[in-house]
Amino acid sequence: MTANGGVPTRRITLLVALAVFAQESTWNFYDSQVPPLLREHIASAALVGLLMGMDNLLGIFVQPWIGNRSDNTRTSWGRRMPYLMVGMPVAAALFLLIPHTSASLPLLVAVMFAYALVANAFKPIAESLLPDFIPAARRSRANAVVKIATSLTVIVAALVSIFVVDDHPKLAFAIPAVLLLISAVVLAARLRDSRSPAYQEALAEDAARGGTERDDLRVRAIVDDILRDTDRSRALLLLAILLFGGAWAASRSLVTPYGMEALDLSRGSAGGLTLPSGIAFVLAAYPMALIAERVGRLRTMVIGMGLFVLGMAVGSLAQSATGTVVALCIAAAGASAFLVNAVVVLWNLAPSSRVVGTYTGLYTVGWAGGGFLGPALVGGMVDLTGWSLMMLDIGLVALIAVAVVVRIDALQRRDTPALRL
Repeated sequence: MTANGGVPTRRITLLVALAVFAQESTWNFYDSQVPPLLREHIASAALVGLLMGMDNLLGIFVQPWIGNRSDNTRTSWGRRMPYLMVGMPVAAALFLLIPHTSASLPLLVAVMFAYALVANAFKPIAESLLPDFIPAARRSRANAVVKIATSLTVIVAALVSIFVVDDHPKLAFAIPAVLLLISAVVLAARLRDSRSPAYQEALAEDAARGGTERDDLRVRAIVDDILRDTDRSRALLLLAILLFGGAWAASRSLVTPYGMEALDLSRGSAGGLTLPSGIAFVLAAYPMALIAERVGRLRTMVIGMGLFVLGMAVGSLAQSATGTVVALCIAAAGASAFLVNAVVVLWNLAPSSRVVGTYTGLYTVGWAGGGFLGPALVGGMVDLTGWSLMMLDIGLVALIAVAVVVRIDALQRRDTPALRL
């Protein structure tokens, strides 16, 4: 099967998956191993969570802007690739510096800030390639492959944590950085998004309007359209992304100190707790896409989020290394339903393919906002109740997100019962 424009759908899906893998290979290791560096200087879990959420706070401002800029960029490589080719090598270099600055808290935070700024500047770009090439009916399957690539980076981060971090903590950071550089080289050689149907539509619209700017394509106008829509589905979906993103981020960025404090594990062993859950995510992601095509994406998201809450409850009751691994596996399998389908629902609610980059940016704003607030909120709850209740705290946040998606599903069934998002 080929995407519109004659480019094979499978090839595009794999290249987009590679681009996302390149980004997430550094982000997942960052979430796993930067908190212990901060805890060498900071005792408060809330403050560690706040600093770990700094990259997500930056993303709130950077990502919708850069997504909108890419929507309106015109080059011989297309509108997405120039940002990837500049951002990926710079981010790799900054990531490599992080462990070498750990002796000084101000310097460590400064390098963290620089890395987060650069990485956020190209983070939504790769995902926007998927709706540029892939038609709406096939996006869940394609995005499932992309999310599988993302979950593989969780496995990579866990393996590096288990086998490298304890003996070679600085060298360990070089592995994700090299993966990022290799992926950038492959993308530069194989992909030109100037061939995408969405880019060709953009060129045609440019020609039709004679090169004049359209105010309705600016970020503020797009956000105003979402907020003023009487249907409220898009606004509620962004809220659900914020809430569930917070629960997911807390379950990722705080699991290493949780293993060290609540389970009395070493730093490397605690970092490896996520390894089996990465495999569970891989196994669940594509079936969740197929289920979504049969029963609807919103209903599938509700089912998966419920499994995530169940996993957190299991982890609260079975506080051991084995119990935590089982809990994280259940939670990751459930979370895959949300991660595979939420952005697809948002893309499909977009009024035009001209703005999919901006919508991807708004998705990442919701996810980044949750990533900023979630670890800090859960960290604050941990400061009050102790590390032993961390998973229960995360489950409570996720439960609120479930209620929001249930409301969206009710709105869609009431207003457009025949629509399959």
